[in-house]
Amino acid sequence: MMDAFRMMKGARKIVGVCANVQPGERVAVVTDSAMGAIADVLAAAVTERDAEAVVIVMEPRAIDGAEAPSMAVAAMKAADVAILPVSYSISHSEGLREALRSGTRVVSLAAFTPDQMVRGGIEADFRRIRPVCDELSRRLGDADEARLTTPGGTDVRLDLSGQPGNSHPCIVDEPGKFTACPNIEANISPVEGRGDGIIVFDGSIPNLRLGVVDEPVVVEVEAGSIADIRGGAHARILRDIWARQGDPSVYNIAQLAVGLNPRCTAFTGVFLNDHGALGTAHIGIGTSANLGGTLQAPLHFDGMMFEPTLLLDGEPAVEAGTVRVGDARVFEG
Repeated sequence: MMDAFRMMKGARKIVGVCANVQPGERVAVVTDSAMGAIADVLAAAVTERDAEAVVIVMEPRAIDGAEAPSMAVAAMKAADVAILPVSYSISHSEGLREALRSGTRVVSLAAFTPDQMVRGGIEADFRRIRPVCDELSRRLGDADEARLTTPGGTDVRLDLSGQPGNSHPCIVDEPGKFTACPNIEANISPVEGRGDGIIVFDGSIPNLRLGVVDEPVVVEVEAGSIADIRGGAHARILRDIWARQGDPSVYNIAQLAVGLNPRCTAFTGVFLNDHGALGTAHIGIGTSANLGGTLQAPLHFDGMMFEPTLLLDGEPAVEAGTVRVGDARVFEG
C-alpha cells in the first residue's frame, strides 16, 4: 500500500485544482469500504484548505452506474463539493444527477488507485489543457453528425443535432459542474434512436473490470442501439451482463468521447486512465441522462478504441489519433 505521505501531493491537486475547494466550503467525500486510504488522504487535503470534510463510507456497488444509498445522496446534495473515490462508478446514477441539480460540484474518482495519486494522468497541466477540452466539446455540440472510424474496423455515424457537448477538463469551478479525474475528455450524448454502423472495441473495457481486450469486441448498431455483438470472452461476458438486466435501455448508444490527457499514454485497463488516453475514442453504452440524453439504464460502461478519426459534419476533429482542435502545443512536454 502506498503511504499517505506520497499520495498527499496528488490529493492536494485534486482538492485545490480539480475541485477548487475554498475555505469554509462543505465537502462530502463519498467512498466505500475498499477505498478508505484514498478517502482519508483527500479528507486531509480538504482540511488543509480550512474547509469542512465529511467522509461517507458505503458498501461497494455491484456494477458501474448503480445508485448510491440515500444517505450518501443526501450528503452530496448538502455539500458544496462532492469527491467520489469509489470502487464502482456512481457517476451515471439518478442520485448524482440530483446533487448536480442542487448545485454541488462533483469530482469522480471511480476505481482510482493509490498509484494514480502520484504519477500518470495526475501530472497533466489541467488548466493548460482545459481550453482544448472546452473547444472540442463546443465542436461536438455545434455538429449535426459525427462519423467515427478506426483502423480496427469501427465505422459508425451518430446524430448529434441539438445535443450539448460536455467538457470534462478535470476542473469544476462552477455550481453543478461535473468532471472525473484524471481522464480529461470531451463528450456528447447522441440523439437517442438514431445512429448506425459498426463499433470495434479494440482497446479496453475498464468499467466492468474487463480491462484490455483479449480479442476485439464487435458490435452492430441499428437505430441507436446495439443489435448484435461478437468476439471472444469479453463479448460473451457483455452479452450475459446485458441479458441479466432485463432492460432494453442497456443497449443504448449513450456517449461519444475523446480522451485528452497527454499523461495517459496507453490503455492499461485502469478505469480513469483509459477514459482519458490522449487521442483515443470511447463509446458509452446504457445511461445517457447525465450526459444530455434522457435514458436512465441499470448500467453504463465504455469501450475504448485506438487511433480514431472523428469527422464532425465532415470536418476532422481527430485524425488517426491526433487531435485537430485547439492548440496542439498543450500536449507537448
